[in-house]
Amino acid sequence: MVTYNWNCRTVDAYVEKDNEADVVYNVHWIVTGVSDIEDPNSPSTFYQSTSIGTQVLDISEITNFIPFNEVTNEEVVAWTQSAMGEEQVTSIEAGIASQIESLIHPTTVTLTVGEPVPPVE
Repeated sequence: MVTYNWNCRTVDAYVEKDNEADVVYNVHWIVTGVSDIEDPNSPSTFYQSTSIGTQVLDISEITNFIPFNEVTNEEVVAWTQSAMGEEQVTSIEAGIASQIESLIHPTTVTLTVGEPVPPVE
């Protein structure tokens, strides 16, 4: 199982828009997925992968404006995921899960000519 953490704490904002201050219009998101499977080469460390990007928000019709000093990460995550749509959110999380699966069960390795080949687990 993979647990996802959405960090949407970094944003771009208009200093002033429609008589409101610090109006968020773009979100810099970081999604980290952490597996419940421990890395055997690093005890107490779990496999993880991260994806980053940005998402522009539609601020053409803001209702219930929240002053910036009252905005929480959870609210910005909800805005971001809503702007992305369920399909893109699912795609991002699936990509992270796939990357973690590749770490757990690699299909390729990097080898050095003249060096011993690592054992297959």
